[in-house]
Amino acid sequence: MVSLADIRHAQERIRDHVLATPLVYSPTFSAMTGARVFLKLENLQKAGSFKVRGAMNTILSRRASIGSRGVIAASAGNHAQGVAVAAQLAGVAATIVMPESVSISKEEATRGYGAEVLLRGSSLDESLAHAHERAAEGYTFIHPYDDPAVIAGQGTIALEIFEKLARPDLIVVPVGGGGLISGIATAAKALHPPVRVVGVQAAACPSAVAARRTGGPVRVAAANSIADGILVPTIGELPYALMERNVDEVVSVSEDRIAMAMVLLLERKRVLAEGAGAVPLAALLDSGIEVAPGSTVVLVISGGNVDTPLLGRIIRKGMLKNGRIVGISVVVDDTPGTLAQLLEVIARMRGNILHIRHERFLRDLPVQVIRVDLEFETRGHAHIGEIIGALRDHGYAVEVQ
Repeated sequence: MVSLADIRHAQERIRDHVLATPLVYSPTFSAMTGARVFLKLENLQKAGSFKVRGAMNTILSRRASIGSRGVIAASAGNHAQGVAVAAQLAGVAATIVMPESVSISKEEATRGYGAEVLLRGSSLDESLAHAHERAAEGYTFIHPYDDPAVIAGQGTIALEIFEKLARPDLIVVPVGGGGLISGIATAAKALHPPVRVVGVQAAACPSAVAARRTGGPVRVAAANSIADGILVPTIGELPYALMERNVDEVVSVSEDRIAMAMVLLLERKRVLAEGAGAVPLAALLDSGIEVAPGSTVVLVISGGNVDTPLLGRIIRKGMLKNGRIVGISVVVDDTPGTLAQLLEVIARMRGNILHIRHERFLRDLPVQVIRVDLEFETRGHAHIGEIIGALRDHGYAVEVQ
């Protein structure tokens, strides 16, 4: 098992190699929830996520047994970069096995941190199998979550939280394989037993939820998700045991809620969080977690590694969900001035036009009319209702897309 003493030793071991990330208060999210909400910004950690903590502790605690071939790990993202950075800081060689389908940006980032990258397998499971095979050739394998040294390293986040907040009431943590939450919960419960620790998963891969329901780790089907960093089909054995002791609840959140939380973090706090890092806020705002008014809540924003091509799509999805943009279709006469009149109504209501498309040759349209598809920016759902109401008052039949 892992104890508070193990986590304190890990903190001393890695202190000079990792960042003590900020714990910042959010007036906006506090007002939205009635609680005092703080964000633990592990997206600002080296390599962009908490993973460097566990990797660093594992390498330093086992350095005497690491051979000349160095360490090996398998990952499609944050664990790869965390191990690469930790190995570079410790002065040991690192080999990272990644699936052949891994994003170019994550592959290049891992190489940039000094690791040798091997593209093997069509899935992470196949990459893990290859890494295990190579480990027998003289490498030291670093597991992403099911390892006491890794868990102790991740638990140092809780020590930093308690250095700033003596008695938080609730800590909300993303859950994938369980290494992060099991480390944080172990330390938090030892330091302040009344604190509630709640885990959050993507509904697309609820492995921890299923494990708690069935009484042990069980494999679940994983769908695609923007929270790809926590898409782990089977929670780890050791994390599960620690979670059963120390974690109060595990909930799941939908893709729409995750996207909306990412947008809110970016707009309201200028925090770029990946999907996995945004799930604590998504769960808090989804009313899936009981929060007492005035209580102190810490959200662990676990990482900020978002692929640039994906970021635009996620922002759009989140803005659609929270009513910041909307699409409508309106049929108008195909005569000069009608489009200008339509746009004038929207402009008067302070809608900001983003895209316009005309459709003249649809089969079900009379020849004397056109369909106009509009996308515009608004201030929220109430504003959308006001704009559509004004259009209908002017005689337009509006179809919301």
